[in-house]
Amino acid sequence: MDSEAEPVELQIVERLAEPLPAQATLTLPFELRQKSRLRTRLDSGEDVGVFLARGTVLRDGDRLRTVNGLIIEVRAAPETVSTARTDDPLRLARAAYHLGNRHVALQLGPGWLRYLHDHVLDGLAQALGLSVVSEQAPFEPEAGAYGGGHRSFDHEH
Repeated sequence: MDSEAEPVELQIVERLAEPLPAQATLTLPFELRQKSRLRTRLDSGEDVGVFLARGTVLRDGDRLRTVNGLIIEVRAAPETVSTARTDDPLRLARAAYHLGNRHVALQLGPGWLRYLHDHVLDGLAQALGLSVVSEQAPFEPEAGAYGGGHRSFDHEH
């Protein structure tokens, strides 16, 4: 959408800590859920502007509030991902290590890991003994050890 166009009426300005009942939904791929400034459309088709704190990463199920009080639920859009599976925990850990060492965003589950589809990474995972399928699925990678997502770690100095 054109960022120079007229201002949008709905402006999202807050991510809520509590899961209040939502009156609207916003479905976005991971790439767009990482943007703190964004012009997009609600699932109902209404234009909306996102104006959140820099560094905000939206997660599936997050609740947002517009300046006029509308509560919006974030949904992770299905996107092309690779899901690599194994029953061997050591192989899974080794694959997570090698992919993470390449700074690949990873989603982890029991016996599987997922990343945005890339044939080179598929080859690496297969070489490490995992079976890999390309599929359409929501992508919710780990937030990382130092922030993003729902977890925060306070350090006293």
